[in-house]
Amino acid sequence: MKGSAIENFSCVIYNIFLMNCTWQAGRDAPADTQYFLYWQNSRDEEEMECQLYIKDENCRNVGCIFQNVSIGMEKAYFLVNGSSKDSLIQFYDEYIDLYKIEILTAPLNVTAHCTRDPMGCIITWHPPLTSHVENTKCFQYELNIQNKDDPKEEKKLPRVRNDRYEFQNYNEKKRYTLKIRARGKNCLVSSNWGEWSEPIEFGQGKDYFIFVILFLIALGTITITLLLYCLFKRYCSSKNLFPPIPQPRDKFNALTDEDIQTEYLNLPTKSHTEKITTIEEF
Repeated sequence: MKGSAIENFSCVIYNIFLMNCTWQAGRDAPADTQYFLYWQNSRDEEEMECQLYIKDENCRNVGCIFQNVSIGMEKAYFLVNGSSKDSLIQFYDEYIDLYKIEILTAPLNVTAHCTRDPMGCIITWHPPLTSHVENTKCFQYELNIQNKDDPKEEKKLPRVRNDRYEFQNYNEKKRYTLKIRARGKNCLVSSNWGEWSEPIEFGQGKDYFIFVILFLIALGTITITLLLYCLFKRYCSSKNLFPPIPQPRDKFNALTDEDIQTEYLNLPTKSHTEKITTIEEF
């Protein structure tokens, strides 16, 4: 039946080993039409049917997820046929270079090492992982370096062929964000740009220098305070600065005490006479 074959068939490989294929039902396909996807990675391999279909609200197969996909040198063959109780369904087939539909993962281990003398940063990374390419020369990289203080500033994104870049416009008083993505160049690697790496930050920034200044001020204040305290403790004392105030003499109490002492000393001493008794025996 004309117009019953699927439309808008497309596949994409992501996360190195996963492939997702989707399609739409034919415009004139009966309502009970069901579709089935088969694919063959190379002529030496057997044709395999999808094991994990994606269904729409009518439980019709509209996509498939393949696992453990490897990209080979040959084109892969895809076939989608259908069935219906009312009529015959046209099939759809296509040959696809798998490397062309791969979305490259982000470059790995992105780092930035900055120095003052000479002023600049060396940015390094590792190539993205793929299932079929190990040559590091097969990639081109695009770097996105943004000043956090002025993120809307538009700059031309540098592109390099190796896994190292020298950032010469570095200003240590600014804070930067960096992310990198890759695409294939002169190899069997997708020429479409892949995923961006997770942003990293480098540079000191304005807040860092404000913190340093405040820290130095606080440290200087504490040092001066301790120095003054030590000098004060060594050369000054509370007795010298605050001598004791002499108390006025209490004449009344003083005379009373003297009289009591005089009376005590002049008290008459009572004499005692001892009597001795002698007892004689008869």
